[in-house]
Amino acid sequence: MSDHELRAGTDIRQIDPPGLPAGPGYSHGVSVEVPGRLVLVSGQVPVDETGALVGPGDLAAQTRQVFRNIQTVLTDAGATWEHVVRLGYYLRDATGVGAVREARAEFVPEHVTPAATLVEVSRLVREEFLVEIDAMAVVPIR
Repeated sequence: MSDHELRAGTDIRQIDPPGLPAGPGYSHGVSVEVPGRLVLVSGQVPVDETGALVGPGDLAAQTRQVFRNIQTVLTDAGATWEHVVRLGYYLRDATGVGAVREARAEFVPEHVTPAATLVEVSRLVREEFLVEIDAMAVVPIR
């Protein structure tokens, strides 16, 4: 998708200006024309609907569960991945970013490249969690 092009059916524009290298799966900025409804998704962790850990020791499995959880929140809020404008990734070991990108590709359409930040952290709320991801979406008001 070219710089500043609208995502299909939304007022969301990705910003990837000349002079900055293209990011794999993210944009350097995102602009949203308002009015819109802001949806903030708290950091999601790799637990299922019962609170049980999914994928002990398996970053890919944990990340897929995290994306499932984000999708559940988005759906409940009347949003889709098309509306996501920012993702924040918190990893215990940033060298696992490849597994995170692969899991992301199972959920987020390739043309959706929100602004993003990835941070390596020493620990998450539970020792067995390898990943946590938060999200921000803007749903256009029509």
